[in-house]
Amino acid sequence: MTPDPTEDALTPWPEPELARTMRAARPRGGDEFAAAYAAHRLVQDRFAGAALPPAIAAEVTQRLRELADLLAAHQVPEPERHDGWRPDLPGRGLPMMPPYVLDEEDEDALRGRVTFTRFYLGGNGAAHGGAHPMLFDDVLGRVMNHHQPGVARTASLTVNYRSITPIDVELTFEATRDRVEGRKRWGSARLFDPSGAVVADCEAFFLQLLPGQA
Repeated sequence: MTPDPTEDALTPWPEPELARTMRAARPRGGDEFAAAYAAHRLVQDRFAGAALPPAIAAEVTQRLRELADLLAAHQVPEPERHDGWRPDLPGRGLPMMPPYVLDEEDEDALRGRVTFTRFYLGGNGAAHGGAHPMLFDDVLGRVMNHHQPGVARTASLTVNYRSITPIDVELTFEATRDRVEGRKRWGSARLFDPSGAVVADCEAFFLQLLPGQA
């Protein structure tokens, strides 16, 4: 029987040294948020892979609505949220983000791992092409803004698809800040399969915001 890649989704993710460093101070939401986040990801993957009989679909709908009502009472302003502020968790704790983890980071580059789970299936065992820009934009945003003045936002990002990106396979990636000229910053990123072949890459242009811009 083929192992279910989501079976371990509720257990702690492997922590490279970089992630352990990030967890040195108690992060937003603590371990409780991390556990809830893992459960959320598991539900996403199981829902994406489910063919529900009518009665089960009705039950799932009711439970999801009840959960939405529970969560509605705990909505906070953006600066107070937990998701997106957990660099120690896959995808920074953002449920929509491909669940990447960082292994190495220096002044102008980073390297890490990502597994596109069933939630990101496009068809025929391949990750949906729309997931790649999300991954590249997020990791390049970190590279472009760390060790640099001010805040830079994405102005353009071009993705090149070199081969099929499989789901449920651990891939590696790297992102680099290649050039800076005043407010302009250029970077690139590459996604590799286990053999080391590039399955996708991208070039990006970021622009530093002017005072008063958000």
